[in-house]
Amino acid sequence: MNVGKTRRLKRIMQKDHRTVIVPMDHGVTIGPIHGITNMQIITNQLTAGNVDAILVHKGIAKTIDVDRAGLIVMLSGMSNLSPNVDEKVQVCSVQEAVRIGADAVSVHVNVGAQYEDKMLKHLGRVSEECDIFGIPLLAMMYPRGPKIQSEHDATVVAHAARVGAELGADIIKTNYTGDIDTFKGVIESCPVPIVIAGGPKCKSPQEVLQTTSDALVAGAAGLSIGRNVFQFENPTRITKALSAIVHENASVEKAIKIIGEKS
Repeated sequence: MNVGKTRRLKRIMQKDHRTVIVPMDHGVTIGPIHGITNMQIITNQLTAGNVDAILVHKGIAKTIDVDRAGLIVMLSGMSNLSPNVDEKVQVCSVQEAVRIGADAVSVHVNVGAQYEDKMLKHLGRVSEECDIFGIPLLAMMYPRGPKIQSEHDATVVAHAARVGAELGADIIKTNYTGDIDTFKGVIESCPVPIVIAGGPKCKSPQEVLQTTSDALVAGAAGLSIGRNVFQFENPTRITKALSAIVHENASVEKAIKIIGEKS
């Protein structure tokens, strides 16, 4: 790995080679939903909770102060108002992200979707540009399409993760399979670190904390969870709780207590 990537990765991955990332690129996909109407307010709450990195689109990246957190700029997008919602297209270049001050960039690929070929072409091109500019690439690799019966099936999750690694990603974000044993297989078959996605809003904070804990036991390098963090009643507290699990190997029980602590 080149020097530039190594230095920038240190702003995202801590010394334990783990990370807590909160993606807030949802404004393009589903609009200004609850939790991300005021981006500086939620960013302040997350940095107060010791988030390692924040992921946003370029327009938001130009307007917010992420303090000491790492900045990841999303390069692809598509709104859910489109008839081709699963076709993520390029909306930012690596060079533009570097000018903004990004520590890393991200690309979204739906493996198995109708337009997978275009998304893979984009991923391959971006990975080359990332090597040129010395900037890490986080690939969001989701098994999603007509042949996919379950987006959490270990076989298709492993396949999606491996595709991202094969095409040059430095970190993979993908779905948790639902249990430690099957996710271990995903981790073992992917040569780069994997962080888990949050998926739909969980019914309780304990659910997202337990999932995170189990994923780490399986070998995950952390998480990249959005709605279950920025839509939580106290984003700072749940970020602190997740950080304790990821970086301090705290138990779920201790993390629950962190959420309940008084400010």
